[in-house]
Amino acid sequence: MPIVGSVGRNGANAPADVAEVQRLLSLRVADMGLAQIRTDGVIDDATIAAISRYQTMVLGGRADGRVDAGGRTFTALSDSSAARLMQDRLRAQAALLRLSGAAWFRANEARFPNSSRVADLAPGFATQVNSFLAALRRAGAAIRISSTLRNRNRAWIMHYAWRIAHSDIEPRDVPANPEVDILWDHGDPRASRRAAQAMVELFGIRFRPSLTSNHIEGTAIDMTISWDQPIDIVDATGRTHRIDQPRSGNTNTSLHAVGATFGVNKLLSDPPHWSANGR
Repeated sequence: MPIVGSVGRNGANAPADVAEVQRLLSLRVADMGLAQIRTDGVIDDATIAAISRYQTMVLGGRADGRVDAGGRTFTALSDSSAARLMQDRLRAQAALLRLSGAAWFRANEARFPNSSRVADLAPGFATQVNSFLAALRRAGAAIRISSTLRNRNRAWIMHYAWRIAHSDIEPRDVPANPEVDILWDHGDPRASRRAAQAMVELFGIRFRPSLTSNHIEGTAIDMTISWDQPIDIVDATGRTHRIDQPRSGNTNTSLHAVGATFGVNKLLSDPPHWSANGR
């Protein structure tokens, strides 16, 4: 039966209209991964969340949590034919796989790997790094590389997971990224934040990730350099330097000066971090 007014967030929410929308949603909520909702005509958060999830997962649009008489959401919901219910089920099941959270992380995180290979750096910087590394090895230093190129899409996922989890952006306002198939909006702000927080924890994020960095551009490398006795290292100009204490590339400013001759500059505030511009 048709509804007369609006139902849901900021709606008129006449009991008869609410009951009808709840009845139509109840045919679909299980397919959307939700518990059964009430059908007594009393609007509540669960009903609004179901409306929003239907809008995002089945209709593929921007959720406002509201059903208007004659509107797109009610037109779709009011068709309860077997064919329409099957279509909605298939769309909901596909969307469930796209919902952000721990399950999405486990299924997709490996698709966006970072690199620890020098060869994956920007070509010019890779040449500079290789020259510096060769000089270090000739001098007898030990080198352990932990990170080079950071996957741009991985950084994008981490950035928005952090922002959603910290209520810095609404899930529906995250800009589209055609290379990352993820649905941030769960239809319920609290559920969206919980899912994003789960991803923050699984990624091991401690500070807000940047969308732009030297690592993303391929002009930074994280590496630990050490030596167990004084070393003599030749810089890019051909000058030899005796390097002793402290025996760590993180803190030895003399070694930092040598690295700079190769165009590999130390960021003092980040122990393993070297880059093209020192940032």
